[in-house]
Amino acid sequence: MPDSLLDDLLSTPTAPALPGRQADPDKDFTRQIEVTGDAAEVTVRGPEGIDPESSAADVLRAHGLDPAEWEITGFRSSEWTMPSGEPGVSARYSFGRRKVPAELETPNIDELLKVFDDAPGFVQDKGEGEFTYIVALGDMQFGKIDGDGYEGTIKRAMHCIDKAANLLGEYRKRFEIEHVHIAWLGDHVEGFVSQGGANTWRTPLTLTEQIRLTRRLMAHAVITFAPLVSRLTVVAVPGNHGEAVRPGGKGVTRYDDSHDTDALISVSEALSWAGEEFAHVEVYVPDTDELTVVVDCSGTVVAHAHGHQWRSGKHFDWWRGQAFDKTSAMHTADLLLAGHLHHEHVATDGPRTFVQVPAMESESTWWRHRTGTRGAPGLMVLVTKDGEVPVKEVVR
Repeated sequence: MPDSLLDDLLSTPTAPALPGRQADPDKDFTRQIEVTGDAAEVTVRGPEGIDPESSAADVLRAHGLDPAEWEITGFRSSEWTMPSGEPGVSARYSFGRRKVPAELETPNIDELLKVFDDAPGFVQDKGEGEFTYIVALGDMQFGKIDGDGYEGTIKRAMHCIDKAANLLGEYRKRFEIEHVHIAWLGDHVEGFVSQGGANTWRTPLTLTEQIRLTRRLMAHAVITFAPLVSRLTVVAVPGNHGEAVRPGGKGVTRYDDSHDTDALISVSEALSWAGEEFAHVEVYVPDTDELTVVVDCSGTVVAHAHGHQWRSGKHFDWWRGQAFDKTSAMHTADLLLAGHLHHEHVATDGPRTFVQVPAMESESTWWRHRTGTRGAPGLMVLVTKDGEVPVKEVVR
Protein backbone atom coordinates (compact mmCIF):
# COMPACT_ATOMS: atom_id res chain seq x y z
CA MET A 1 0.00 0.00 0.00
CA PRO A 2 1.50 3.41 -0.94
CA ASP A 3 2.59 5.49 2.04
CA SER A 4 0.48 8.43 0.87
CA LEU A 5 -2.69 6.30 0.87
CA LEU A 6 -1.91 4.92 4.34
CA ASP A 7 -1.29 8.42 5.68
CA ASP A 8 -4.60 9.56 4.20
CA LEU A 9 -6.51 6.67 5.81
CA LEU A 10 -4.95 7.32 9.23
CA SER A 11 -5.24 11.11 9.11
CA THR A 12 -7.25 12.90 11.78
CA PRO A 13 -8.78 16.41 11.71
CA THR A 14 -6.30 18.16 13.98
CA ALA A 15 -6.64 21.88 14.63
CA PRO A 16 -4.39 24.30 12.70
CA ALA A 17 -1.51 25.68 14.70
CA LEU A 18 -2.18 29.16 16.04
CA PRO A 19 0.66 31.67 15.64
CA GLY A 20 2.71 32.34 18.74
CA ARG A 21 2.67 35.84 20.10
CA GLN A 22 5.39 38.07 21.44
CA ALA A 23 5.71 38.31 25.19
CA ASP A 24 2.93 40.54 26.50
CA PRO A 25 3.35 41.50 30.19
CA ASP A 26 -0.40 42.05 30.47
CA LYS A 27 -1.08 38.42 29.52
CA ASP A 28 2.03 36.38 30.33
CA PHE A 29 2.58 34.94 33.80
CA THR A 30 5.49 37.38 34.40
CA ARG A 31 3.94 39.59 37.09
CA GLN A 32 2.59 38.77 40.52
CA ILE A 33 1.03 40.83 43.29
CA GLU A 34 0.04 39.96 46.84
CA VAL A 35 -1.82 42.53 48.97
CA THR A 36 -2.39 42.15 52.71
CA GLY A 37 -4.02 45.16 54.37
CA ASP A 38 -1.66 48.13 54.00
CA ALA A 39 1.21 46.05 52.61
CA ALA A 40 1.80 44.80 49.08
CA GLU A 41 4.44 42.58 47.45
CA VAL A 42 4.98 42.90 43.68
CA THR A 43 7.26 40.62 41.65
CA VAL A 44 8.11 41.44 38.02
CA ARG A 45 10.22 39.49 35.54
CA GLY A 46 11.29 40.49 32.09
CA PRO A 47 14.17 40.96 29.65
CA GLU A 48 17.18 43.10 30.45
CA GLY A 49 16.44 46.77 29.91
CA ILE A 50 12.99 46.88 31.50
CA ASP A 51 12.33 49.44 34.22
CA PRO A 52 11.33 47.22 37.18
CA GLU A 53 10.03 50.09 39.32
CA SER A 54 7.80 51.38 36.52
CA SER A 55 6.62 47.83 35.80
CA ALA A 56 5.76 47.33 39.47
CA ALA A 57 3.72 50.53 39.41
CA ASP A 58 1.90 49.22 36.33
CA VAL A 59 1.00 46.06 38.28
CA LEU A 60 -0.53 48.19 41.03
CA ARG A 61 -2.59 50.12 38.46
CA ALA A 62 -3.72 46.89 36.76
CA HIS A 63 -5.24 45.80 40.07
CA GLY A 64 -7.05 49.07 40.76
CA LEU A 65 -4.41 50.46 43.13
CA ASP A 66 -3.12 54.03 42.73
CA PRO A 67 0.72 54.01 42.87
CA ALA A 68 0.58 57.52 44.37
CA GLU A 69 -1.02 56.03 47.48
CA TRP A 70 1.84 53.52 47.97
CA GLU A 71 5.54 53.94 48.79
CA ILE A 72 8.41 51.49 48.33
CA THR A 73 9.55 50.00 51.66
CA GLY A 74 11.84 47.28 50.36
CA PHE A 75 13.52 46.08 47.17
CA ARG A 76 15.31 42.96 45.92
CA SER A 77 16.64 42.30 42.41
CA SER A 78 18.31 39.32 40.76
CA GLU A 79 19.13 37.97 37.33
CA TRP A 80 17.21 35.06 35.81
CA THR A 81 17.17 33.15 32.56
CA MET A 82 14.07 33.55 30.40
CA PRO A 83 12.50 30.55 28.58
CA SER A 84 14.24 31.75 25.41
CA GLY A 85 17.62 31.41 27.15
CA GLU A 86 18.20 35.18 27.15
CA PRO A 87 19.19 36.92 30.41
CA GLY A 88 16.42 38.69 32.26
CA VAL A 89 15.67 40.67 35.39
CA SER A 90 13.62 39.55 38.40
CA ALA A 91 12.69 42.24 40.93
CA ARG A 92 10.55 42.15 44.06
CA TYR A 93 9.18 45.34 45.62
CA SER A 94 7.59 45.75 49.04
CA PHE A 95 5.05 48.58 49.24
CA GLY A 96 3.34 50.24 52.18
CA ARG A 97 0.25 52.37 51.96
CA ARG A 98 1.06 56.05 52.46
CA LYS A 99 -0.30 57.76 55.55
CA VAL A 100 -3.53 59.65 54.86
CA PRO A 101 -3.54 63.25 56.12
CA ALA A 102 -5.77 63.78 59.14
CA GLU A 103 -7.62 66.65 57.48
CA LEU A 104 -9.35 65.87 54.20
CA GLU A 105 -11.14 68.28 51.95
CA THR A 106 -14.88 67.89 52.33
CA PRO A 107 -16.40 66.78 49.02
CA ASN A 108 -19.01 68.94 47.37
CA ILE A 109 -22.15 66.78 47.67
CA ASP A 110 -24.11 68.97 45.24
CA GLU A 111 -21.53 68.32 42.52
CA LEU A 112 -21.62 64.59 43.21
CA LEU A 113 -25.42 64.52 42.99
CA LYS A 114 -25.27 66.44 39.72
CA VAL A 115 -23.76 63.30 38.15
CA PHE A 116 -27.19 61.64 38.42
CA ASP A 117 -28.95 64.64 36.90
CA ASP A 118 -26.56 64.72 33.93
CA ALA A 119 -26.65 60.96 33.29
CA PRO A 120 -28.18 60.01 29.91
CA GLY A 121 -31.14 57.66 29.67
CA PHE A 122 -30.47 53.91 29.44
CA VAL A 123 -29.59 52.74 25.95
CA GLN A 124 -29.05 49.03 25.26
CA ASP A 125 -25.69 48.65 23.53
CA LYS A 126 -25.40 45.60 21.30
CA GLY A 127 -21.87 44.24 21.31
CA GLU A 128 -19.96 45.25 18.19
CA GLY A 129 -18.05 42.79 16.02
CA GLU A 130 -18.40 39.05 15.71
CA PHE A 131 -18.74 37.00 18.90
CA THR A 132 -18.57 33.23 19.27
CA TYR A 133 -21.27 31.21 21.02
CA ILE A 134 -19.72 28.21 22.79
CA VAL A 135 -21.62 25.06 23.75
CA ALA A 136 -19.49 22.98 26.17
CA LEU A 137 -20.42 19.56 27.52
CA GLY A 138 -18.97 16.24 28.60
CA ASP A 139 -18.96 13.35 31.07
CA MET A 140 -21.99 11.59 29.60
CA GLN A 141 -20.33 8.23 30.44
CA PHE A 142 -22.85 6.40 28.27
CA GLY A 143 -23.31 2.80 29.35
CA LYS A 144 -23.37 2.93 33.17
CA ILE A 145 -26.48 2.18 35.23
CA ASP A 146 -26.01 5.00 37.78
CA GLY A 147 -28.82 7.51 38.30
CA ASP A 148 -31.32 7.47 35.45
CA GLY A 149 -28.93 5.46 33.31
CA TYR A 150 -27.93 5.94 29.70
CA GLU A 151 -31.58 6.47 28.68
CA GLY A 152 -31.88 9.49 30.94
CA THR A 153 -28.49 10.82 29.88
CA ILE A 154 -29.17 10.67 26.12
CA LYS A 155 -32.58 12.34 26.51
CA ARG A 156 -31.14 15.04 28.75
CA ALA A 157 -28.21 15.68 26.43
CA MET A 158 -30.47 16.10 23.40
CA HIS A 159 -32.80 18.38 25.38
CA CYS A 160 -29.89 20.55 26.53
CA ILE A 161 -28.45 20.82 23.01
CA ASP A 162 -31.86 21.84 21.62
CA LYS A 163 -32.31 24.36 24.44
CA ALA A 164 -28.85 25.80 23.77
CA ALA A 165 -29.83 26.25 20.10
CA ASN A 166 -32.94 28.17 21.16
CA LEU A 167 -30.87 30.35 23.50
CA LEU A 168 -28.66 31.35 20.56
CA GLY A 169 -31.52 33.49 19.26
CA GLU A 170 -31.82 35.23 22.61
CA TYR A 171 -28.11 36.04 22.80
CA ARG A 172 -28.14 37.36 19.25
CA LYS A 173 -30.30 40.19 20.57
CA ARG A 174 -27.23 41.32 22.55
CA PHE A 175 -24.30 40.09 20.47
CA GLU A 176 -23.44 39.68 16.80
CA ILE A 177 -22.95 35.90 16.56
CA GLU A 178 -22.20 33.98 13.37
CA HIS A 179 -19.77 31.45 14.85
CA VAL A 180 -20.87 28.56 17.09
CA HIS A 181 -18.26 26.36 18.74
CA ILE A 182 -19.18 22.96 20.24
CA ALA A 183 -16.72 21.52 22.78
CA TRP A 184 -16.92 17.82 23.70
CA LEU A 185 -14.80 17.59 26.84
CA GLY A 186 -14.26 13.84 27.30
CA ASP A 187 -15.61 10.81 29.16
CA HIS A 188 -18.40 10.46 26.63
CA VAL A 189 -18.40 6.68 27.15
CA GLU A 190 -18.10 4.71 30.39
CA GLY A 191 -15.76 2.22 28.72
CA PHE A 192 -14.30 -0.84 30.42
CA VAL A 193 -10.84 0.38 31.43
CA SER A 194 -11.86 2.29 34.57
CA GLN A 195 -10.77 0.70 37.88
CA GLY A 196 -9.05 -2.04 35.89
CA GLY A 197 -12.38 -3.23 34.49
CA ALA A 198 -14.13 -3.35 37.88
CA ASN A 199 -16.97 -1.26 36.42
CA THR A 200 -17.95 -3.97 33.90
CA TRP A 201 -20.95 -5.36 35.82
CA ARG A 202 -22.43 -1.85 36.20
CA THR A 203 -22.03 -1.15 32.46
CA PRO A 204 -24.80 -3.03 30.58
CA LEU A 205 -24.14 -1.42 27.18
CA THR A 206 -21.42 -2.88 24.99
CA LEU A 207 -18.53 -0.65 24.03
CA THR A 208 -19.74 -0.37 20.42
CA GLU A 209 -23.19 0.67 21.68
CA GLN A 210 -21.65 3.35 23.90
CA ILE A 211 -19.64 4.70 20.96
CA ARG A 212 -22.71 4.60 18.71
CA LEU A 213 -24.70 6.74 21.16
CA THR A 214 -21.83 9.22 21.30
CA ARG A 215 -21.60 9.44 17.50
CA ARG A 216 -25.35 9.96 17.16
CA LEU A 217 -25.37 12.71 19.80
CA MET A 218 -22.44 14.51 18.18
CA ALA A 219 -24.18 14.30 14.80
CA HIS A 220 -27.40 15.62 16.37
CA ALA A 221 -25.53 18.67 17.66
CA VAL A 222 -23.95 19.37 14.27
CA ILE A 223 -27.27 18.96 12.43
CA THR A 224 -28.97 21.26 14.97
CA PHE A 225 -26.48 24.16 14.81
CA ALA A 226 -25.14 23.99 11.24
CA PRO A 227 -28.18 25.72 9.63
CA LEU A 228 -28.04 28.54 12.20
CA VAL A 229 -24.54 29.96 11.56
CA SER A 230 -21.98 30.72 8.89
CA ARG A 231 -19.18 28.96 10.81
CA LEU A 232 -19.45 25.91 13.08
CA THR A 233 -16.39 24.46 14.81
CA VAL A 234 -16.50 21.20 16.76
CA VAL A 235 -13.77 19.85 19.08
CA ALA A 236 -13.39 16.63 21.10
CA VAL A 237 -10.65 15.77 23.61
CA PRO A 238 -9.83 12.42 25.27
CA GLY A 239 -11.05 11.60 28.77
CA ASN A 240 -9.79 8.89 31.10
CA HIS A 241 -12.89 6.71 30.59
CA GLY A 242 -12.60 6.99 26.83
CA GLU A 243 -9.09 5.54 26.66
CA ALA A 244 -9.08 2.73 24.10
CA VAL A 245 -6.83 0.36 26.07
CA ARG A 246 -4.80 0.32 29.27
CA PRO A 247 -2.02 -2.29 28.98
CA GLY A 248 -1.63 -3.97 32.34
CA GLY A 249 -4.50 -1.85 33.68
CA LYS A 250 -2.24 1.19 34.08
CA GLY A 251 -0.56 2.46 30.95
CA VAL A 252 -1.92 3.89 27.71
CA THR A 253 -0.97 3.51 24.09
CA ARG A 254 -0.83 6.99 22.59
CA TYR A 255 -2.57 9.74 24.55
CA ASP A 256 -4.83 10.52 21.59
CA ASP A 257 -5.94 6.85 21.31
CA SER A 258 -9.47 7.48 22.55
CA HIS A 259 -13.04 6.51 21.78
CA ASP A 260 -14.07 10.04 22.85
CA THR A 261 -12.25 11.57 19.90
CA ASP A 262 -12.66 8.73 17.41
CA ALA A 263 -16.44 9.15 17.62
CA LEU A 264 -16.05 12.73 16.37
CA ILE A 265 -13.59 11.64 13.69
CA SER A 266 -16.32 9.31 12.39
CA VAL A 267 -18.77 12.21 12.31
CA SER A 268 -16.16 14.27 10.46
CA GLU A 269 -15.81 11.56 7.82
CA ALA A 270 -19.58 11.51 7.34
CA LEU A 271 -19.63 15.30 7.00
CA SER A 272 -17.08 15.13 4.19
CA TRP A 273 -19.74 13.30 2.16
CA ALA A 274 -22.72 15.35 3.35
CA GLY A 275 -22.77 18.12 0.76
CA GLU A 276 -22.50 21.90 0.66
CA GLU A 277 -24.90 22.51 3.55
CA PHE A 278 -22.17 21.27 5.92
CA ALA A 279 -19.14 22.74 4.13
CA HIS A 280 -18.81 25.43 6.84
CA VAL A 281 -18.36 22.82 9.61
CA GLU A 282 -14.80 22.38 10.95
CA VAL A 283 -13.90 19.39 13.17
CA TYR A 284 -10.76 19.18 15.33
CA VAL A 285 -9.22 16.57 17.66
CA PRO A 286 -5.79 16.51 19.37
CA ASP A 287 -2.66 15.90 17.35
CA THR A 288 -0.74 12.63 17.67
CA ASP A 289 0.03 11.76 21.31
CA GLU A 290 -1.60 14.96 22.60
CA LEU A 291 -4.53 15.61 24.96
CA THR A 292 -5.48 19.22 24.23
CA VAL A 293 -6.81 21.30 21.35
CA VAL A 294 -6.80 25.09 20.91
CA VAL A 295 -9.11 26.98 18.54
CA ASP A 296 -9.46 30.69 17.81
CA CYS A 297 -12.98 31.87 18.56
CA SER A 298 -13.47 35.53 17.58
CA GLY A 299 -10.06 36.52 18.92
CA THR A 300 -10.29 34.34 22.04
CA VAL A 301 -7.86 31.42 22.07
CA VAL A 302 -9.94 28.59 23.54
CA ALA A 303 -8.12 25.58 25.00
CA HIS A 304 -9.80 22.24 25.69
CA ALA A 305 -8.76 19.51 28.13
CA HIS A 306 -10.68 16.79 29.94
CA GLY A 307 -9.27 17.73 33.35
CA HIS A 308 -7.67 14.48 34.53
CA GLN A 309 -4.23 16.04 34.08
CA TRP A 310 -4.48 18.07 37.32
CA ARG A 311 -5.76 17.60 40.86
CA SER A 312 -8.93 19.31 41.99
CA GLY A 313 -8.35 23.04 42.41
CA LYS A 314 -4.95 22.96 40.67
CA HIS A 315 -6.13 23.95 37.18
CA PHE A 316 -4.24 27.26 37.13
CA ASP A 317 -1.04 25.60 38.40
CA TRP A 318 -1.25 23.11 35.52
CA TRP A 319 -2.05 25.91 33.07
CA ARG A 320 0.94 27.97 34.23
CA GLY A 321 3.20 25.00 33.72
CA GLN A 322 1.91 24.44 30.19
CA ALA A 323 2.07 28.15 29.37
CA PHE A 324 5.71 28.40 30.48
CA ASP A 325 6.60 26.37 27.37
CA LYS A 326 6.36 28.94 24.59
CA THR A 327 6.13 26.18 22.00
CA SER A 328 2.91 24.95 23.62
CA ALA A 329 -0.40 26.20 22.30
CA MET A 330 -1.43 26.71 25.94
CA HIS A 331 1.00 29.65 26.02
CA THR A 332 -1.49 31.77 24.08
CA ALA A 333 -4.74 30.49 25.61
CA ASP A 334 -7.28 32.94 27.04
CA LEU A 335 -10.00 30.44 28.01
CA LEU A 336 -9.62 26.86 29.26
CA LEU A 337 -12.62 24.51 29.07
CA ALA A 338 -12.61 21.25 31.02
CA GLY A 339 -14.79 18.53 32.51
CA HIS A 340 -13.88 15.46 34.60
CA LEU A 341 -14.90 16.69 38.08
CA HIS A 342 -18.64 16.65 37.27
CA HIS A 343 -19.61 20.05 38.66
CA GLU A 344 -19.73 23.64 37.43
CA HIS A 345 -16.72 25.75 38.38
CA VAL A 346 -15.71 29.14 36.96
CA ALA A 347 -12.51 30.95 37.96
CA THR A 348 -10.40 33.82 36.62
CA ASP A 349 -6.74 34.73 37.01
CA GLY A 350 -6.02 38.11 35.48
CA PRO A 351 -7.17 38.00 31.85
CA ARG A 352 -7.51 34.20 31.80
CA THR A 353 -10.74 32.29 32.45
CA PHE A 354 -11.22 28.67 33.50
CA VAL A 355 -14.60 26.98 33.02
CA GLN A 356 -15.34 23.47 34.25
CA VAL A 357 -18.68 22.12 33.03
CA PRO A 358 -21.06 19.91 35.00
CA ALA A 359 -21.43 16.26 34.02
CA MET A 360 -24.25 15.25 31.71
CA GLU A 361 -24.90 12.02 33.64
CA SER A 362 -27.32 12.43 36.55
CA GLU A 363 -25.06 11.04 39.26
CA SER A 364 -22.11 8.88 40.21
CA THR A 365 -23.55 6.36 42.66
CA TRP A 366 -20.08 5.72 44.13
CA TRP A 367 -19.68 9.45 44.80
CA ARG A 368 -23.18 9.69 46.29
CA HIS A 369 -22.45 6.87 48.71
CA ARG A 370 -19.17 8.49 49.68
CA THR A 371 -20.37 12.10 50.06
CA GLY A 372 -24.17 12.15 49.84
CA THR A 373 -23.98 14.46 46.82
CA ARG A 374 -26.09 13.84 43.74
CA GLY A 375 -25.34 15.41 40.39
CA ALA A 376 -26.62 18.64 38.86
CA PRO A 377 -26.29 17.67 35.19
CA GLY A 378 -26.26 20.04 32.23
CA LEU A 379 -24.06 21.84 29.74
CA MET A 380 -22.72 25.38 29.61
CA VAL A 381 -23.04 28.09 26.98
CA LEU A 382 -20.62 31.00 26.77
CA VAL A 383 -20.25 34.08 24.60
CA THR A 384 -16.71 35.27 23.90
CA LYS A 385 -14.67 37.76 21.89
CA ASP A 386 -11.05 38.99 22.12
CA GLY A 387 -10.32 37.11 25.33
CA GLU A 388 -13.42 38.32 27.17
CA VAL A 389 -16.18 35.94 28.29
CA PRO A 390 -19.15 38.14 29.27
CA VAL A 391 -21.67 35.25 29.31
CA LYS A 392 -21.41 31.93 31.18
CA GLU A 393 -24.73 30.09 31.64
CA VAL A 394 -25.62 26.56 32.72
CA VAL A 395 -28.30 24.91 30.58
CA ARG A 396 -30.38 22.11 32.12
